[in-house]
Amino acid sequence: MLERFFVPEEDRIYVDQQQMRAAAEAIFRKMGQTDDDAVLSADVLMLSDLRGCESHGVSNMLASYVEQYGAGTINPRPNVRVIRESDTTATLDCDTGLGLHVAPKAMEMAIEKADKHGMGTVIMNNGRHLGMLAYHAMLPIKHDMIGVCMTAGNPMSMLPTFGAEKRFSTNPWAWAAPANKQPPFVMDFATTQVAGNKLRLASRVGAPMAPGWIAKPDGTPIMEETPLPANRDDYHMLPFGGTRDQGSHKGYGFAAVCEILCDVLSGQGAGFLMPQAPPGVMGHFVQVYKVDAFTDVERFKSDMDDFLEGLANTKPAPGHDRVVYPGLPEAEETEIRLRDGIPYHRSVIEWFHSISNELELSLDLPTA
Repeated sequence: MLERFFVPEEDRIYVDQQQMRAAAEAIFRKMGQTDDDAVLSADVLMLSDLRGCESHGVSNMLASYVEQYGAGTINPRPNVRVIRESDTTATLDCDTGLGLHVAPKAMEMAIEKADKHGMGTVIMNNGRHLGMLAYHAMLPIKHDMIGVCMTAGNPMSMLPTFGAEKRFSTNPWAWAAPANKQPPFVMDFATTQVAGNKLRLASRVGAPMAPGWIAKPDGTPIMEETPLPANRDDYHMLPFGGTRDQGSHKGYGFAAVCEILCDVLSGQGAGFLMPQAPPGVMGHFVQVYKVDAFTDVERFKSDMDDFLEGLANTKPAPGHDRVVYPGLPEAEETEIRLRDGIPYHRSVIEWFHSISNELELSLDLPTA
């Protein structure tokens, strides 16, 4: 995560991950989830926090989920059903269930198909937010498989290149591939210049927007550092690349592919074509490749070690300490946070104490 999003040292409260995990589980159960789903939902958020992806951990997401449960836009006990299925594919109706506990089960279904047939793909419609995509993409790794995850839907936030109307959500992608001795390759990115949830982090810590991250209401890219406007209608998010000259057409294209695979192929329709739908309607896509359907597993993992180690040992450019690959900093951060605790902003801890009183829960968390 970029340093501009770090919680300032004076505002940090370190919490053991087991304490925060228990608090998140209790809140999910209070929202009506089953015990198993509450454990799974909390696990998605906690892995995000442990890996340093705080934009998708409890800091940003849990309050939003509680609000949506209260509004009745998320079904705590969805009846997920298969709409269409083949040996290697399936389409599911999520019944407005939260993707934190629906998507891992869809990924397990894809893993079973890949184990039998080499590949498996499951698409979901009528879903809700699924948290950090890397969580789902990483599930096949322990089976010596490669995982892919995408999500798209509404609300709208991103402009297409040259556009003045939002046509996409942040439409993120994730890939994860196993290695042997090296931490696995795990790529997880939004197709906007910066993940939407990181804007909440920016607001919390007072971080400015970098040039080319957002656009004015008329679609003009803002090419100087600027504070994030308080009113969501006063800016749009740009595809990665920012401007056409810097490659925004590539981010736009990736966002469009995500829209096709998650929303259109699932039978849901593109997000901006659902103006009457409640906010947060998402389509999800998970896919699995079984390594030994293509090559020898041990050779693949050994070659991955050599590949990843080669990237990490690349000579750094002036002003930089080292080269990293996707997944390496997150693996290192996980070890640190398991040892030292997770640094939360004091406002996050204050929210937990407030919601515990509101929900009549007794949460074992430090005071702010």
